Order: sequence, then structure tokens, then C-alpha cells
Amino acid sequence: MVKLLKELRGVQDAPVTGKTVLVRVDYNVPLKRGDITDDARIRASLPTLIHLLDRKAKPVLLTHLGRPEGKTVPELRLEPVAERLQVLLDRPVRKLDDCIGEGVSEAIADGSPGEVILLENVRFHREETANEAPFARALASLGDLYVNDAFATLHRAHASTLGICDHLPSYAGMLIQREVAALSHLTDEPARPYLAIIGGKKARSKLGALRDFLPRVNAVLIGGGVAFTFLAAMGHSVGESMVDRSVFDEITKLLQAADEHGVPIHLPRDVVSAQEMSADTQTEIRPAADLPDGWMGLDIGPETVRLFSEQIENAKTIAWIGPMGAFETEPFSHGTNAIASAVAGSNAFTVVGGGETGEALTKMDHADGISYISTGGGACLAILRGKSLPALEVLRDG
Repeated sequence: MVKLLKELRGVQDAPVTGKTVLVRVDYNVPLKRGDITDDARIRASLPTLIHLLDRKAKPVLLTHLGRPEGKTVPELRLEPVAERLQVLLDRPVRKLDDCIGEGVSEAIADGSPGEVILLENVRFHREETANEAPFARALASLGDLYVNDAFATLHRAHASTLGICDHLPSYAGMLIQREVAALSHLTDEPARPYLAIIGGKKARSKLGALRDFLPRVNAVLIGGGVAFTFLAAMGHSVGESMVDRSVFDEITKLLQAADEHGVPIHLPRDVVSAQEMSADTQTEIRPAADLPDGWMGLDIGPETVRLFSEQIENAKTIAWIGPMGAFETEPFSHGTNAIASAVAGSNAFTVVGGGETGEALTKMDHADGISYISTGGGACLAILRGKSLPALEVLRDG
């Protein structure tokens, strides 16, 4: 744990009393017809905000929402976020109409310690994602110091996550500290056997992670749509299952590397198959490596659940990224549910990489059995792969 946390400057050590503190949060929440459908990311920021408010600081919040690509998109304005944050904090939250400019500066100056100010979506400015220095300076001019608590954005070198640190004393918020502490169990000296569980829809997005995991883990379980690209690359018949043929050569190399590292890669032996993905479709349990034309695999089968569960039971450390099937549709949720139950009931230290897997665990009431569910899939995966995150490294001393 020491290595990943080493020399990280925490907000607890920042001289915040009476200061205007710019806080980068991650309020990129899901919206449906203007209503927030999941406020977990807002809730995750509360410990840092309460810490600042208790110390009479003036928190000024920076966040993005969606991908407006440098344009003002009315549907991605932050009024719903301000309203929800106000309820969760039980105090007024003043939302401004921009994130830079003279009017913003004046509004912040007129505020008082203990007041919460939310700036408008930083991605309405093209300069944010380009990490342009003038925009970073303009943001920095609004405060006395900076706290980054947006873990899910740490793999993004943007103005509000990286460039701003060139101009202000910068600290890690409590959420980032919690994430780093949890992930340290998997990066520094993980208890062994260390098991990686990889699923999800697309193989291409997981191959880099798999390649980087091989020197670190003792075994890999692969399910979801990723498994069918592996099976097809190995010459098996997978019917109409999701397959990305463009990565076959890379998979061949990855399997060779796994042999060289002595790391077994376990693929499904049986699957729940159907001719279409719908709640009332006919399903059959079939061998994963022998699906007929017209049929596709949409979940791992009972024999695979048994074999995967045995691996999980013997593990001491588990990293899980990606569901085992199309869990959103009832006939294909059982594999993910069974693996979630096995992981939650294991004696291992377990980390789930957020995103769809975290959603599935919460939906299936297994979240309480997981040691840590990350708020940021991309950032979590980058750390587990051993990648350096500039927006994290800039928060360290030395």
C-alpha cells in the first residue's frame, strides 16, 4: 500500500481555512429526461466537501458532464446536479452559468466561507480536453488552492485535472485517497493467488489490460463477449456470437505470452445460447466452442460457473472487470449473478472496476460483499495495469 500512496498530498494537510478551494469532482452522472438516475458519483464526493466546509473553506466545484465537444449543450448543463448536491449536502449550492470569466470571478469573490459554488460544465470549452495553458490559468485564477477528487478522470490529461496544477498548490481529495488505498492491495504486494476476471462486450478494449495483467496475476477467467473472440481466434465455432476478427493475431500472441508466464487463461466451457437477445427468447445450454450457425452465446453456462467459482474460492486477491454476459436481459443474467455471489462470498480481497460490473453487482445485491467497487473504470484499469497517471502523479511531493 505504501508505494501507490507514497508522497500523495492529501486534502487533510492543506491549509484550507478561509480559502477558496477549487475542487475537481466527477459529476458525470447518468441523466434520463433531465433527471439524475444514479447519484453515486455525487455521493462519493461528499466526504471531501464536508471536510472543506467544516474548516470554513469556500469550495468551488469543477466538473464535466457528457461529451459536448467544446460546445454549449443545454441538455448537459449542471442544474440537475446542483439540485441533487444541494439535497445531499443539506445546504444551498449556487450554480454559475460558466466556469471562467469576469462574471464568474466576481460571483466567487462575493461568496463567503462555507458557501458551495458549482461552475458550469468545463467541457463546454474546447480548451479543457486539449489541456490548453491559457484555459488552465483562467481556471486556476479562481481559487487559492486546488483539490482533485475526480478519480474517474485521472487518466485524462485535461486542463481541469492536470494543467491547473501548474498554477496552484494541489492536493488529493478523500475519494482519490480511498481509491488509491484500495487499489494498492492489488499493485504493491497482492496476496496470492491473484485472479483476474475479465468480461464485457468488446475484446479490443480488454486486450491491453490482459497483456499487462499477465506478469502480475496467477490466473485469468474470461467471460462475456470477450470470450467468443478468444474462442474464434483459437479456431472454434461460435455461431453468431460477438467476434472481433481484427484482433486474432494479437490474441495469438497473448496466449503465447500467457504460456511463457505460466498463467492459465480459463475460457467458458458452456454458454447460454439463443438466436436473439430478448427476454422471451428460447435458450439452450451449448458447448462454448461448438455453437451452430444462427445461435449466439449470451452468458456463461452452469459448468463454466462451477469451474470459475472453484478458481474464485481458492483466490486471495481478485480484480474483476466486465460482466459475464448480457446481464441486463433476464435469461442471460444468471452467470454474472453467480460469479458475483462467488466473488462476494470469497475470502479474497476483491476489487471491481466500476462501470457495468459495478452496476450489475448493485442491481443483484452483491455490492456489500465486495471489498471495493471503483468509481472509475478507465482510471482503475490503468492503475491495475501499472500505468502512470499524470493527473495523479502531479499530486505527489518530490
